[in-house]
Amino acid sequence: MPALAYVDTAFVPPGYAFSAGDNSLPTVTDLFIPASPTSSAAAVVETSCRWSSSLSSSLYRIDGWGAPYFVANSSGNISVRPHGSDTLPHQDIDLLKIVKKVTDPKISGGLGLQLPLIVRFPDVLKNRLECLQSAFDFAIQSQGYDSHYQGVYPVKCNQDRFVVEDIVKFGSSFRFGLEAGSKPEILLAMSCLCKALLGRKLALKTVIVLEQEEELDLVIDLSQKMNVRPVIGLRAKLRTKHSGHFGPTSGEKGKFGLTTTQIVRVMRKLSQSGMLDCLQLLHFHIGSQIPSTSLLSDGVAEAAQLYCELVRLGADMQVIDIGGGLGIDYDGSKSGDSDLSVAYTLEEYAEAVVASVRFVCDRRSVKHPVICSESGRAIVSHHSVLIFEAVSAVKPMAHQGTPDDIQFLLEGDVEARANYEDLYAAVMRGDNENCLLYVDQLKQRCVEGFKEGVLSIEQLASVDGLCEWVLKAIGAADSVHTYNINLSLFTSIPDLWGIDQLFPIVPIHKLDQRPGTRGILSDLTCDSDGMINKFIGGESSLPLHELDNNGGNGGRPSIVRVSQSDGPHSFAVTGALPGQSSADVLRAMQHEPELMFQTLKHRAEELMHTKGGGGDDDEEEESDEFNNVAACLDRSFHNMPYLGTEPASPSNSLSAAINNLGFYYSDEDGFEYLSA
Repeated sequence: MPALAYVDTAFVPPGYAFSAGDNSLPTVTDLFIPASPTSSAAAVVETSCRWSSSLSSSLYRIDGWGAPYFVANSSGNISVRPHGSDTLPHQDIDLLKIVKKVTDPKISGGLGLQLPLIVRFPDVLKNRLECLQSAFDFAIQSQGYDSHYQGVYPVKCNQDRFVVEDIVKFGSSFRFGLEAGSKPEILLAMSCLCKALLGRKLALKTVIVLEQEEELDLVIDLSQKMNVRPVIGLRAKLRTKHSGHFGPTSGEKGKFGLTTTQIVRVMRKLSQSGMLDCLQLLHFHIGSQIPSTSLLSDGVAEAAQLYCELVRLGADMQVIDIGGGLGIDYDGSKSGDSDLSVAYTLEEYAEAVVASVRFVCDRRSVKHPVICSESGRAIVSHHSVLIFEAVSAVKPMAHQGTPDDIQFLLEGDVEARANYEDLYAAVMRGDNENCLLYVDQLKQRCVEGFKEGVLSIEQLASVDGLCEWVLKAIGAADSVHTYNINLSLFTSIPDLWGIDQLFPIVPIHKLDQRPGTRGILSDLTCDSDGMINKFIGGESSLPLHELDNNGGNGGRPSIVRVSQSDGPHSFAVTGALPGQSSADVLRAMQHEPELMFQTLKHRAEELMHTKGGGGDDDEEEESDEFNNVAACLDRSFHNMPYLGTEPASPSNSLSAAINNLGFYYSDEDGFEYLSA
């Protein structure tokens, strides 16, 4: 990250300091000398006064990964620019205002939803489609290419109804298509396309793409039985591949596609069946997140050569489908050496593809094919954000000891005393490297003593405090806080956990204030893997602000659709879906929450009768208590699964919802929506 990512204030020992005397062996009074309580508040305030949203933008690389859709505004909040570079100043949408609108109670004009929250921006989706089409249109026109571009959205990236319908609607003017890889997706795709095409009185054109050789027999058999001439494509395994994170999905060892030997056999079988004219499309996939245009050009040129060979062998080829691979700059580095970035723009990507196909086809005197791409991540990634809150923070705390607490180091175990004397001498001579060595040795010896029953827990804590002080004094202490977030990583950010995909994460407000600490994020599930300790830029922690005292509420992601409007806040919430309740989660696992509620309610009633005194007043009190318990149980089933509070009053709803930290990330392929 940039140098200003973390500017430390002057180090002040937190309570104790070593004596600055000579290097003789320590006595009890030399162990610790209480340090004067020095404050660096003035320096912090002075630095904070100089902080600005632009500095936060550099700190979190917002201008890199966020352009042209996300900026840090003058109020210190994240704003969305729904129309990209064409967004006018009054059209910016403040994420904090969306959170307030969504989380405010209905009585105050809000939606009464809980965090975490997925916010989708259809305007951004529309802009991405238009930019992709425009980039290829320009490359085709400027290079004199004799065919056109056909965009296709791979439904697997995000099967959500509204996302797919938006893509079909926004892409209808340039015939944007859908790619389906399963039976449900085929039904979904045909249904959505029919809705768009009926008004234009057009028919569906479906291409069956062979990914395994044996699939051809099935296609031939069914086409003959149905008396249909199918349009067939085949997926080829290219020799070109990249060595990045997604490299293993491409090349000769890739999971899908036909080798050259298999392609030759397919061509023979089609010829024997009188169906060579049915083969019209060649598909390939170099791999996700193609890092550079040089690799892209190499792969496309290889595929174009194969396309020309299929033409030579008699196929009625029409389309070359370059698959996915159009990358996203997740870390803002614009680097081809990073799995999280790419070294090209959208326009440069289109230019490289068109130039490679045109060059090979012109050399072979083959008619220019329609160029098709399946850019899923590049289309959907910018249009949605996940906002969640931190409910608490755990700070590294050292035991505040006294000289008496570590007297045992000079009187007890010989090895422990030797370890301490070595550490003391290293500190006195400023030997930081050996300080680390002696800290480890002292702690290890004292842990062994604790296991043997020689040291008490108080003594072990004193040693930990001493070692922590030394580490702070030499600048080697771990000062990272752990922020507990009201979220499940496995549900809402599965790619981060499953394939180590990093996403940009940033506070959505307070960006006009200097972050005062660094932190990692820990979710509230019972799984130890539920932690984010890797961030863009190779960082193991994130610059953050101190957490406010109020906790928040939250649970499984609610979802809202937000469009740009001319209203007072520049946006309108056009759709909302509350997150799953505990009952929904239980029901998904074949449990019956209604019966569970009745069982618990009956148990509560039994307990009330058991402890009752029998009088009228007691019966009334029991009835009230039972009703309260039943109501609490009912709320537990119907609320979201994570930490929650009682409904906030209008006066404190905003603080209850977002007074802590909100975070935002650009989603990759949208898998989290499947469970929402």
